[in-house]
Amino acid sequence: MPQEATGAPLEIIAASLRRERTRAGLSLTEVARRAGLAKSTLSQLESGTGNPSVETLWALGVALDVPFSRLVEPERPKVRVIRAGKGPTVFAEHADYACTLLSACPPSARRDMYLIRAEPGTPRLSDPHMTGVVEHIVLCAGRARVGVREEPEELLPGDYISYPGDVPHIFEALEPGTYGVEISEYV
Repeated sequence: MPQEATGAPLEIIAASLRRERTRAGLSLTEVARRAGLAKSTLSQLESGTGNPSVETLWALGVALDVPFSRLVEPERPKVRVIRAGKGPTVFAEHADYACTLLSACPPSARRDMYLIRAEPGTPRLSDPHMTGVVEHIVLCAGRARVGVREEPEELLPGDYISYPGDVPHIFEALEPGTYGVEISEYV
C-alpha cells in the first residue's frame, strides 16, 4: 500500500519565497512576470494562503535562480566550527602578530572575520585598506593599543572599538597572550 504523501508546509514555502525574493532584490511583480504567474498568485503564496503545484514552485525556483529544494525545505543554519589553534593563519613580517581567518565575506555580505593574536614588542602598523573599510575589534584577553595610528585607544578584555581601516592604523599588544576578534566591514 503506498504511503500517503504530505505536502511541504505552506508557511515554509511562504517564508522561503519571501526570503529568496528579498535576497534577489526583486519585486513581487518582477518575480511573477519571470515565473509566468499572476502577481496575486505570488502574493497569496508569500502570505501562506495559496496551494502551489510542483510546476509553480519549479517556475518560481527558475525565476529566483534557486534550487527547488530551497523553496520547500526550511532554511537550516550553517554551523561552522574552527578549533583554537586551527584555521588559515598568516603572520606579520615585523611584529609578533598573527591573524586567523574565521569567516570570509560571503557574496551576500561585505565583511571578513579574524582572530588576532599578538605579543608585546614591535606593534603591527597597518597601511590604509581600500576606501570605506571599517574595522571592529573586541579584545578577548590581554591589553592592547588599537585604532587610528595617531590616536589609538588602550583596550582591556571585553572592550570594543571601531575605526576607519582606510587610514593608517595600529594593533600593539601590551601584555603577553593578547588576542581579540576583528571584523573588517567593507562599506
